[in-house]
Amino acid sequence: MTTMKTYLDIEEVEALEKAAQYLRDRLLIRMLCRTGCRVSEALGLSVDDVDFATGTVRIVHLKASMKLHCPQCGGRLSRSARFCPGCGGIVEQTVAEAREQRRLRTLPVDRETLQLLREYLEQGGAISRNGRRLLFGINRHRAWQIVRDCAQRAGLGHLVNPETGRRHHVSPHRLRDAFAVNAVKKDDSGDGLRLLQEHLGHQSIVTTMRYRKLSGEEQRQWYERLWNRGA
Repeated sequence: MTTMKTYLDIEEVEALEKAAQYLRDRLLIRMLCRTGCRVSEALGLSVDDVDFATGTVRIVHLKASMKLHCPQCGGRLSRSARFCPGCGGIVEQTVAEAREQRRLRTLPVDRETLQLLREYLEQGGAISRNGRRLLFGINRHRAWQIVRDCAQRAGLGHLVNPETGRRHHVSPHRLRDAFAVNAVKKDDSGDGLRLLQEHLGHQSIVTTMRYRKLSGEEQRQWYERLWNRGA
């Protein structure tokens, strides 16, 4: 019986990284796995967010689920709205204030990744855009393509969502999962889970706890194989 995997092992992530054809793509994969940041957070990184002296990166995260409402009529607003579509009131100030409601995290970065970052920047990899020097300068769709194509070259198969049972290509978020599951395997104590929650930027520990369940998937599969006569 062939058992579908639910997450990537660190060795598989290393194979994924080696399959990258460009230094930028290798760095993207490395940053996603070694920091556990979201793909949107990685793509938002600028050169100014990297502190080589302290060996850290500053992550800025604006919740995608944030809902904006007009302070006058309560109508829903888009993030680029200047006027309320309901009452016509000026809402630029409301939208601007919402944009500033960001969560900041400072994450440690290992020595090897910092060296790769330094090499990338020395080769002129950063992209200047709107007054910022972005590390990658690509959109989410391109990041997804990069990870998928590297996974295919590395011979990595589909992964199964443990909650829905659906099969998925290897994607940027699966690298965040790999970081989290590896962390839980190394330390699933209360303190370890609390630190992981802070590192990943989860507001609720419940979200972090799902990785504890996921890391025990191998034991369940092992047990089932013991009693599967056809295996």
